[in-house]
Amino acid sequence: MNHLTYPEAIVVGLLQGVTELFPVSSLGHSVLLPALIGGRWARDLDVSAPESPYLAFVVGLHVATALALLLFFWRDWLRILTGFGTSVRYRRIKTPDERLAWMIILATIPVGITGLLLEHTFRTVLGRPVPAAIFLTVNGVLLYGAERLRRRALAAAQTSWPEAAASDRQIAAGSLGGATLVGSAQVLALLPGISRSGVTLGAGLLKGLSHEDGARFSFLLATPVILAAGVLKVPDLFGPLGEGIRGQVLAGSLASGVAAYCSVRFLTRYFETRTLTPFAVYCVAAGVAALVWLGLA
Repeated sequence: MNHLTYPEAIVVGLLQGVTELFPVSSLGHSVLLPALIGGRWARDLDVSAPESPYLAFVVGLHVATALALLLFFWRDWLRILTGFGTSVRYRRIKTPDERLAWMIILATIPVGITGLLLEHTFRTVLGRPVPAAIFLTVNGVLLYGAERLRRRALAAAQTSWPEAAASDRQIAAGSLGGATLVGSAQVLALLPGISRSGVTLGAGLLKGLSHEDGARFSFLLATPVILAAGVLKVPDLFGPLGEGIRGQVLAGSLASGVAAYCSVRFLTRYFETRTLTPFAVYCVAAGVAALVWLGLA
């Protein structure tokens, strides 16, 4: 396996930081970009290769992305953790913060179990350019479908984004079962090309959340999953898979963290007034274009 170069690491880091939060699939782009560039990039950056250092590198970047999310939402996480503490202490689920804490916990369980059991299979079998392009196209169709099916009247009545605590109360007003269903949508993101933030935001829309509240809940749900995925792979970077690429991992992580923080700032404002439709169009166009390119290559 060739070592990752610093340009590769920085480009992939920036790509990860942006596409993990934009509803366009970070894994799909991490698979497609090297294949479309070709040459050394295609050899160095093969996520489906057995014991791939690139996989350890990509998943390691998740730590930086998760830290950026924690930094942006630190006040929310302080309230959520406090709510979890009081819930356990007094054996109750009464306040909005207590409910939101348990909603996040229950919503994370399905993807956590599925990821541990099937991540390797999904990656080795489907982590290739053609399946990634197909699933990216499907991701666009799912995003557009969620927009078409959303409950417009209920979504229009939601609380505006700037009132963070009020937005959290709006999310917590939903059912624990509904939150679990929204979180379960993250299982689809194990398929390269399907976006974690896209499917959870879309599921949130179908459960009656507004775009801004749905995006907020999506980012809160993603944080523990992304962090756990990164932490599980960090030990690999200190073993043989990390030999010769630790400097590149650091450079890529810095790029990923900065890109993720800028992305979440942009998206929290974007979804105050806008929809998933532009991302749906992009995913379909990019997926079809990639299939055509790969077919001609």
